[in-house]
Amino acid sequence: MTPVILSGGAGTRLWPLSREMFPKQLLALTGRQTMLQETALRLAGIEGAGAPIVVCNDAHRFTVAEQLRSIGIPAGGILLEPVGRNTAPALALAALQALKTDPEATLVVAPADHVVRDARRFQEAAVTAAGLAAEGKLVTFGIVAHAPETGYGYIRRGEGLGPAYPVAQFIEKPSLDVARQFVASGDYFWNSGMFVFKASRFLEELASFAPDILAATTAAFEAAKADLDFVRIDKAAFERCRADSIDYAVMEKTRSAVVLPLDAGWSDVGSWASLFDALPADEEGNVLRGDVLVHDTHDCYVHSTSRLVTAVGMDDHIIVETKDAVLVAPKERVQDVKELVTQLKRSGRGESSLHREVFRPWGSYDSLDAGERFQVKRLSVKPGGVLSLQMHHHRAEHWIVVQGTARITCNEKTFLLSENESTYIPIGAQHRIENPGKVPLHIVEVQSGSYLGEDDIVRFEDNYGRKGTST
Repeated sequence: MTPVILSGGAGTRLWPLSREMFPKQLLALTGRQTMLQETALRLAGIEGAGAPIVVCNDAHRFTVAEQLRSIGIPAGGILLEPVGRNTAPALALAALQALKTDPEATLVVAPADHVVRDARRFQEAAVTAAGLAAEGKLVTFGIVAHAPETGYGYIRRGEGLGPAYPVAQFIEKPSLDVARQFVASGDYFWNSGMFVFKASRFLEELASFAPDILAATTAAFEAAKADLDFVRIDKAAFERCRADSIDYAVMEKTRSAVVLPLDAGWSDVGSWASLFDALPADEEGNVLRGDVLVHDTHDCYVHSTSRLVTAVGMDDHIIVETKDAVLVAPKERVQDVKELVTQLKRSGRGESSLHREVFRPWGSYDSLDAGERFQVKRLSVKPGGVLSLQMHHHRAEHWIVVQGTARITCNEKTFLLSENESTYIPIGAQHRIENPGKVPLHIVEVQSGSYLGEDDIVRFEDNYGRKGTST
């Protein structure tokens, strides 16, 4: 079986932790591993599972690759979507990729940002689903509904003897009264967005019900180019593909869809309230993360990233602190967090998409301070990491090494800088930082000049195949 991980979401409902350029699937929200890593490990545990195919946003590619490498799961392909087109086109690309190496490939599809507490039960269900897929079925996992949730879509099962049942109907998010009726009947399941089917069967059904999507994705895939560890899908061709979900494009129309019930502690972690429910609470009903101190506080989620966060007399609230933003909201209003993100985008504020600490393939930088004509950053360069050979038109830079050893290029000169040593990079000089050592390199960078934007970069060489300014 070939695992397929869909990792294209932005996760705006979990702002300020989750942001467009570093969404929730890349964060460790429920354990030591990130959600992407937990998903990859869960899929790798399925009997007969091969290397996963990941479909992700171009901007996340280096982080996705690094997170998979760090848990010893090399990808069978990282497909870069140039634009978002929902799940049907994404899965068409994954199916085409799988068929390149295995004409009988069975796909096990999972979003990168879901929680499944009982991994073994899911893995056993996936093997059962693979048997059904071998018979030509398109299997979707239906989550056994323990409560009348209004934030999930539902699947109504048809008549059958099990373990899977024909899909009778897909239903959009219901009202609370209707959800109560669904749960009481026992015939309705939460729509998990997880699937098992043969790649060839999915493409056959896509050809029948959405031939335009198949044609556009095939053209985009055939024009794709290899780029380091990635498959860069052709942008012009993929932009011509209409957006549609697999449910609308195929699953609601095919006669081969079946729902396999699954009771394995699943959550889509689609809001702060659902993340709270997915985590163990203390004796006061609180979930506390980071440097947190509370008094007379109950049933709250309090998360600190960079400083002490305290709360007194709070009940049923979400409190989340990051280096550059703080969220406070009643649990029953957390769905409105997306409205805050919309306002941030409308006003052109960077907090909607970027954290103060920004990750790059060579490491990361953290913006510590800024004012008129100056900016201070802390650069962290991984062992072996190399920044691009670049220059700036409008700013000079001063570098002070605070940990490790740096190999510096400044025009024709190349030299080493050790701890407590510094150098100056004039405006217009070609320059580069490398970490030749075995420990992380930390540099304080002081920028000065008339314009300090990240788009004032001209790249001459880059070990990671990057072009332009911001990736």
